[in-house]
Amino acid sequence: MTLKTLAVSAALIGLGLIAATQWRLSARAASAQQTHPPTGQFVTVEGLAVHMQIAGSGPDLVMIHGANGNLREFTFALMAQLSDRYRVIAVDRPGLGYSDPLPGNDASTGGQARVLRQAMAQIGVENPIVLGQSYGGTVALSWALQAPPAALVLVSSPSLPWPGDLDPWYRITATPVGRATLVPLASALVADSYVRRAIDGVFAPQSPPKGYADHLGIGLTLRRKSMATNVSQINGLRPQVEVMQRDYPSLILPIELVHGDADTIVPLHIHSAPLMELIPNGALAVLPGAGHMPHHTHPNEVIAAIDRVAVRAGLRGHDQ
Repeated sequence: MTLKTLAVSAALIGLGLIAATQWRLSARAASAQQTHPPTGQFVTVEGLAVHMQIAGSGPDLVMIHGANGNLREFTFALMAQLSDRYRVIAVDRPGLGYSDPLPGNDASTGGQARVLRQAMAQIGVENPIVLGQSYGGTVALSWALQAPPAALVLVSSPSLPWPGDLDPWYRITATPVGRATLVPLASALVADSYVRRAIDGVFAPQSPPKGYADHLGIGLTLRRKSMATNVSQINGLRPQVEVMQRDYPSLILPIELVHGDADTIVPLHIHSAPLMELIPNGALAVLPGAGHMPHHTHPNEVIAAIDRVAVRAGLRGHDQ
């Protein structure tokens, strides 16, 4: 076989792999959208679609999900546990779930907060409690720094710079070449079983509730655009909190923090504990032995924090 023949064969194999990957990407995205379609309503902000789901009546409670997620994080169980006394609005963050990404590769928490604030204003939300879980808590802090809501609830939320590096996946996909090559390959080839094991790790030392992964929609998180948005958001997070921390003392609104002392994803001693030294009106509930997902594993404690901050903000009475 000549070198020319080898080169042609290699090129044909490469084109075949590219075509197979593209087919797999399209098929996987279509399947995810068929099995887990939008469940709520859409509003348009700055030309972007924002997807939200609303339930209940009472003081407004906006819930912002974490990394690699969507609003189904809250519709699994928590929304139903709160909708008897709050108007609960769960949102897909820009670029995840069914909300459009911010333009110009903007992955900032400030940009996300701005779009979500405007989306909430369109449905008449004026003075909400804003709950953010994990990365969503950083978006909630950005919201408060832009235009303080009635109160914040931060659940397992990153808020301050952390030592060390992100894991190799994020370090590699921080580069344009890594993002352009690895994200589509992962989107096309990563098995659901791998994602389920990763979910187990996020919940550790507890376990995910039965049916959680199926409800969340693994296929939604594996879509190429969602994965690309997520890696950009995570890679850009630390520089943002380095800047944000200077303004935390200005946050005089009531803030409830809920954090497990066994959380290895967003460690308590790096984030919520030192944040308490910076915010003038905070209260921290430390959950012994709890990991990163207390809104599922310890829902009563998270609900109690929401009720406490509603009272502190004057949105509910002590006897409600």
